[in-house]
Amino acid sequence: MRYLSTRGLAPPRSFAEMLLAGLAPDGGLYLPETWPQIAPEEIARFIAKPYAEAACAVIGALAGDSFSEAELAEDIAAAYAGFDDARIVPLVEIAPGLYLLELFHGPTLAFKDIALQVLGRLFARALRKRGGRATVLVATSGDTGSAAIAALGDLADIEVFVLHPHGRVSEVQRRQMTGAPYRNVHNIAVEGSFDDCQGIVKALFAETEFARAVSLTAVNSINFARLAAQAVYYFTAAAQLGGAPVFVVPTGNFGDVFAGEGAMRMGLAAEQLVVATNANDILARALNEGVYASGRAQPTLSPSMDIQVASNFERALFEASRRNGAWLREAMAQFAQTNSLTLPAGVRAALAGRYAAFSADDEETLAAIRRVHAETGRVIDPHTAVGMAAAYNLYGHSKGPLVVLATAHPAKFPLAIREALGLIPEPPPGLRKLLSAPEKMTVMRPDKGLVRRFIEATMPPL
Repeated sequence: MRYLSTRGLAPPRSFAEMLLAGLAPDGGLYLPETWPQIAPEEIARFIAKPYAEAACAVIGALAGDSFSEAELAEDIAAAYAGFDDARIVPLVEIAPGLYLLELFHGPTLAFKDIALQVLGRLFARALRKRGGRATVLVATSGDTGSAAIAALGDLADIEVFVLHPHGRVSEVQRRQMTGAPYRNVHNIAVEGSFDDCQGIVKALFAETEFARAVSLTAVNSINFARLAAQAVYYFTAAAQLGGAPVFVVPTGNFGDVFAGEGAMRMGLAAEQLVVATNANDILARALNEGVYASGRAQPTLSPSMDIQVASNFERALFEASRRNGAWLREAMAQFAQTNSLTLPAGVRAALAGRYAAFSADDEETLAAIRRVHAETGRVIDPHTAVGMAAAYNLYGHSKGPLVVLATAHPAKFPLAIREALGLIPEPPPGLRKLLSAPEKMTVMRPDKGLVRRFIEATMPPL
């Protein structure tokens, strides 16, 4: 398996090389040179297999010969050993033909654990084989940071720098990052939005001399290995349902939903992927109106989706343009200059053949939390509620069963739950302990130079 950049100017790399690099040197995002195929009969057999075995099959097809079957099996088994449900991603029917796919049973109670617990182990294994050290730079809107810390904390030869938007994540999300005791983890609270954090990360990768000097890499969803691990639960859910589901995905950075496109390109039968956004609706507008135009991110009750520039949308545009790297380079340059991109008719039509999109504001989010609780007795977090708002628009009209990705545990967002239901969800024991731990973070202006100097001053000597 070889991986190429969406912008067409970087040399192909193996899965392990791509894993350690994160972002391509030409500023693009890696994708498989050709998508491997998983036969329908093999997908059907996933229903009788433990989740870890399905993960070995899917990730193994994408990893090629970078890791042996035994290495993958060992790391994937270890990744999921600590989950609080043996099914890893239970599929729960909450109404006839309407399902929640619970993705929050890992150590930080969010879907990011499913990929990052695997990625962290594979990353450490690849680094040991290559030698040297790595500097992991993470931009997070709330959940990726804590999941990366849980996966990479205290690993040898790895320094982790996590940028989150100061005051724009929930208290639980913040404390999961800033309360971590690991000596190799450094939290930076950026006085701005997630887009500011993401922009700094991309700009530092573009400083090739600095990036090379500190062996800079990324583990958020610009790293395709994340999406490889996330694609697995699309396969296992479809296998359980025995048909072609409609997947409804709450998303801000387009990574989780593009993992669904990757699964479909590998042979998964799915009726449609539904992009569910909050009031920061750039993706819904792009898919419904054909213009990808960013503004200022506004705070909402679903902060992990308070994003205007969705990095992974580039991957979907690359595929929708029939892998036209030259057009994509020009399009991304235009978007960087003007914050707006009108999608060509052919690209828009290709996207419409795979995706639908809905947005929900805070009132609609609260209404979805209340409706789910009234009808099922379940408490859902506000990000899942954005997905449920979209699902309720489709319920009774979709061709296949509706599967809403439940992306986080409600205890991570107690204020939103209290506003909706007048109650505070009970936090799991591990979370209660973390909430009393001392915090460690550095507040900083959204300045690339400041972040670079902080990294250089913090890095241990070779």
